Amino acid sequence: MSSHREAPEIAKDPVADSSDLYAFVSPDKRDTVTLIANYVPLQLPSGGPNFFEFGDDVRYEIHIDNDGDGRPDVTYRFEFTTEITNPNSFLYNTGPIDSLDSKNWNRRQFYSLTRVADGREHRLAHKLPCPPCNVGPLSTPKYADLVRQATYSLSTGERVFAGQRADGFFVDLGAIFDLGTLRPFQQLHVAGKKIFKAEGEPVNATDRMNVHSIAVQVPLERVRRRANRYGAADRASVIGVWTSASRRQVRVLGDRGGADTSTGPFTQVSRLGNPLFNEVVVPMSKKDLWNSLPPSEDKRFAQFVEQPELAALLPALYPDVFPNLDKLTKAKKVRADLVAILLTGVPAGLIDGFTNATGEVQADMLRLNTAIPPTRRPDRFGVLGGDLAGFPNGRRVGDDVVSIALRAIAGVTVPLVDKTFQPDAAAAAVTPGLSAADVTAPFLGNFPYLGTPYDGFNNPSAAS
Repeated sequence: MSSHREAPEIAKDPVADSSDLYAFVSPDKRDTVTLIANYVPLQLPSGGPNFFEFGDDVRYEIHIDNDGDGRPDVTYRFEFTTEITNPNSFLYNTGPIDSLDSKNWNRRQFYSLTRVADGREHRLAHKLPCPPCNVGPLSTPKYADLVRQATYSLSTGERVFAGQRADGFFVDLGAIFDLGTLRPFQQLHVAGKKIFKAEGEPVNATDRMNVHSIAVQVPLERVRRRANRYGAADRASVIGVWTSASRRQVRVLGDRGGADTSTGPFTQVSRLGNPLFNEVVVPMSKKDLWNSLPPSEDKRFAQFVEQPELAALLPALYPDVFPNLDKLTKAKKVRADLVAILLTGVPAGLIDGFTNATGEVQADMLRLNTAIPPTRRPDRFGVLGGDLAGFPNGRRVGDDVVSIALRAIAGVTVPLVDKTFQPDAAAAAVTPGLSAADVTAPFLGNFPYLGTPYDGFNNPSAAS
């Protein structure tokens, strides 16, 4: 998955597990950028009576680097508290929840939002309520109304939301982790040769699952560094974005049912920039280390980008399909194309009219050129499909990041830096075979963009 269970230790701590990150110029409000970070992955909608929520003991942050050093210049920090209104009930709610202050709702969450810039903290909001989980038609009959109530416009120009949403990530996990099986890809004819066929249609493993999202829509002047101009060719237009979750260093378990206490400084336990970076690029032995470090330390992992393991596996898993990629990897040539895409940004001149370079510091960040406007008809393959407003220029909710990443690793992007390399015919066809159409809950056209969360009553998984 993008980052749902990407490292051994964070897989044991889903409340702090960052699963997806999105950053894009808002299509319906082009003078803002929307940043969405998802946590608590793989939520079964019917998972009551203790429905899913943010952690009161976790500090959630979205970071923006606007000078290319891999360190945060602006941070939006979310911290949560939980209140029980009826201590004598085992139920999440004892009647319909028709408002955020409903007396029928027994377990409510609130959050504070702090903006950190230039080393100074500014509390933007305190005790904003989250909406409830989408329990079912009797418990949450007008869920969209609750989401509207929980979406706030702040006096400083930001819009903010924190709460449950439908997981918009799409991937055929069961096939991919079964030795790299790509079901539709294996049914293609490449250069007159039939690739061996795998039975069955692709399955979106995250469909009908929910996540918890923190989303903030920010005026562009609040994330860019000060400059005389902001054009598509100007470095000041490019920002780097990542999200992190941190916990106190010491946790003391309560005795005989007493409350646990956490003390000490916060330490980072999870982070996410580019989708699939820790999942697919970083080796198993270093995944927990990667989660603990800031992007400014990512030169430690550059070797795994320069010579990715998956690039060597594809020719082995699909014999005779990737002969050119096989020669490239066996020659141990540095994949400068992947270094640019994932660690430094794409410099000007490689792709006509496009750059999202941030400088020489190698850092895994979701880089976004904020001067490139949204397109009216997004192409799910982003920059590879000629749509410069899509991944790896930031990431929109509908971008097919799995196919894009696989095609890049398969060699499609090598000619950007080595004109003598000819990608294999199959490289441009690699795909798990899914798209945004395979997400049951439709994306929204406005903030917070991710679809209405699935409810437990109507979700087929509840009866399976």
